[in-house]
Amino acid sequence: MKSEWIWFDLDDTLFDFKANSRTAHDIIFKECRLDRFYESPDKWFEVYEVHNLKLWAQYSRAEITQEFLRADRFATPLRQHWNGDEDSLQKYSIELDKLYLTRLAEQPLLIDGAIEILKHLRAHEYNIGILSNGFKGVQHRKIENTGMAPYIDLIVLSDDIGVNKPNPEIYRYAMSQSGITDPKRHTMVGDNMTTDIAGAIASGWQAILLDPNENELKTDNGITITPHLKFLCNVFS
Repeated sequence: MKSEWIWFDLDDTLFDFKANSRTAHDIIFKECRLDRFYESPDKWFEVYEVHNLKLWAQYSRAEITQEFLRADRFATPLRQHWNGDEDSLQKYSIELDKLYLTRLAEQPLLIDGAIEILKHLRAHEYNIGILSNGFKGVQHRKIENTGMAPYIDLIVLSDDIGVNKPNPEIYRYAMSQSGITDPKRHTMVGDNMTTDIAGAIASGWQAILLDPNENELKTDNGITITPHLKFLCNVFS
């Protein structure tokens, strides 16, 4: 049965999160004079990124709250260099997080082929959705600022119901919002096997993994794997 809804994860599937995040960190490093704490943007980002990835893994497993993640990803890398008290560190970290998300949403880079596949799907009359664990306050801005908005029919975020991928509840919620409750008519495209793909499979959806380490379009254990978004034009014709 042909899918009617094609859902995309946002970060590192359509939006080039890695590149845009690094640019945003370089900007706030200068704006906020983080050279008071770290000798270079490279060193700051190295320490931040290791800790942030650990927090996101915990957040996806519902072990920590969004509020804790957003404050602690800045507070912990700064703590060892901080001369003030804990309250001032927490306040500063929250302000850093807000500025970082603003600068992140301003960045324009998309994964190669993103607009091409969205245009292709629109031309072939598929419904297009975004299904993301990202924060509501920034994900909508990313979609608008990168020019993707005209191609997106529906945006479903974990913030909408307080449940993250891979929990099947968010996939059921996405189906209810789309008006098509047959899971066989939904396909998930994402870069993360643990969240995007595992959640889709558990929900009865079709799943496509974006893996740039592969060399060609292939199918493995019922999962379509593609190294490049442009290859999906052959899948959805």
